[in-house]
Amino acid sequence: MSEQFLDTNVPGNPAYHFTIQPPVRDGGAGWLQRPELIPGAGTATQCVHGGVQPDPSYGAVMPPLYLSSTFAFKDICTNAGYDYTRSGNPTRAALEEAIALLEGGHGATCTSTGMSAILVALNLLPHGSHLISTVDCYGGTFRLLEHAKRFFGLEVTYLDLADLAAVQAAFQPNTRMVWIETPSNPLLRLTDIAAVAALAHAQPDCLVAVDNTFLSPFLQRPFDLGADLVIHSTTKYLNGHSDVVGGAVVAAPGRLALTQQIQSVNNLLGTSQAPHDCFLVLRGLKTLPLRMRQHEANAQVLAEFLAAHPAVGKVHYPGLPTHPQHALAKRQQKGFGAMLSFELKEGGNARLNHVLRGLRWFTLAESLGGVESLVAHPASMTHASMTPEARKRAGISDDLIRLSVGLEDVQDLREDLARALTFT
Repeated sequence: MSEQFLDTNVPGNPAYHFTIQPPVRDGGAGWLQRPELIPGAGTATQCVHGGVQPDPSYGAVMPPLYLSSTFAFKDICTNAGYDYTRSGNPTRAALEEAIALLEGGHGATCTSTGMSAILVALNLLPHGSHLISTVDCYGGTFRLLEHAKRFFGLEVTYLDLADLAAVQAAFQPNTRMVWIETPSNPLLRLTDIAAVAALAHAQPDCLVAVDNTFLSPFLQRPFDLGADLVIHSTTKYLNGHSDVVGGAVVAAPGRLALTQQIQSVNNLLGTSQAPHDCFLVLRGLKTLPLRMRQHEANAQVLAEFLAAHPAVGKVHYPGLPTHPQHALAKRQQKGFGAMLSFELKEGGNARLNHVLRGLRWFTLAESLGGVESLVAHPASMTHASMTPEARKRAGISDDLIRLSVGLEDVQDLREDLARALTFT
């Protein structure tokens, strides 16, 4: 890969074809010195202040929401750093800076949805590439990979990435990416990122992409373990309020050309995120540490409750000592997260539907990561796009129930599960 990826159409790129005269901040207030402190600040401080400084025009403490589609030029070929919102927008740039900071990456690009973030990442691959993917990946990821196989010649191998021998054996001369979801959706399987990255980087020009949606940078930092790209559906925990859809692709530290490339691809695909949606995600980021701590505390209580319940056959949650990769979770994560799934001891549609219909505080709905608790049936909802054969290969049974544990009082949630699991 070249030292830089030059694109004349992307603001911030050294090849950008306009002269920039940016707004300036001056004065004697202490906050003017804040930007140089942010990289070394604690995570909670970075969540509050990352990408966000008082507006240079009027001193607004919260950054303005720039809804304009286009920006005035100050003179011929001279602007303040932006020309058209698809290519760049100050509100989106603030969010990109904040997410890159939290992940420890070089830079980021924000996309219209989590799926468009995956699309941007896949468009880094040359035609005829081979990709190795987590076998029980998100249903939308599976659908996109299968689409790329059919129409664009992408070769895909689905594996349990915990089997390092199988991973090593799966590499081909044209393998250009390993796609990792850890924890995976919906079985909460883990991948040893450092071990897989070491195998991938022995292959020429192979990128390691990690979907970090389930944990967020507060609980897992894939770049510290060797990842090249981090992917997010910002719809989920980064926003945290179930009122926006969005995505992000982050390039690893020191990867200037890769940063420029993801920004360029996002621009040319037309998948950049709208300013208002970026504004909402920026707002959500500020409470990320507080939310993630409570999400996880509630999930741990409910996982232990379900594991001890006589009607439950199996619980998938890395925070349980019985999880086969509990030790790996403790080693590579800063916490266990708030996603879990479980299977009834006695399956069948009648008992499954009894549980799904009986829950009152858990809303039957797609998605995850909001303040409210959600319940989903992967086989008919989030992973319905996978063929029955693919779900079977991944280990996703028709009896699996997935929970996104919210911020309600945990006693209310536990009583809700207890009531729904009563069959007499």
